[in-house]
Amino acid sequence: MTKTARQRRIVELLQTNRVTSQAVLVELLSSNGASATQATVSRDLEELGAVKVRVPGGEPVYAIPESPHAQVAPPDQLRRVLGEWVADVTWSANLVVMRTPPGSAHVVGSAIDRANLDGVLGSVAGDDTILVVTASPTGGSKVGKKLSELAGLTQTKGHK
Repeated sequence: MTKTARQRRIVELLQTNRVTSQAVLVELLSSNGASATQATVSRDLEELGAVKVRVPGGEPVYAIPESPHAQVAPPDQLRRVLGEWVADVTWSANLVVMRTPPGSAHVVGSAIDRANLDGVLGSVAGDDTILVVTASPTGGSKVGKKLSELAGLTQTKGHK
């Protein structure tokens, strides 16, 4: 099972089950034919923006917030996600285009949106490409360079 498929399955499991711990989630995944370690599940939950919430009459359970855009991610999470998944960053005017391995763009796009970066209006993610739109008509260069730096890419590629 790919990471993308596993994360989709995790979202489904959190919506349909009371998942009180990562160990419970590992068991649920296993019973659904997806093998994952606790460390993998921990990273997936972090990337998905899962939080523990108290439900009536029970223990706290994992949930995906309805509005992940309102949840600001820690700066280290953005650096880790970009470093792990971003292969290329280019920009022009107020746009930044980022390339990832197939099936990974949504993770990067979500991390960018939740990072609340200065000058970024938002992102649109496809399968392996993210389009980042900047607030300034010429903000692509500044944001592109910042995202390249966070991703650990040494070469920057801008276009006028």
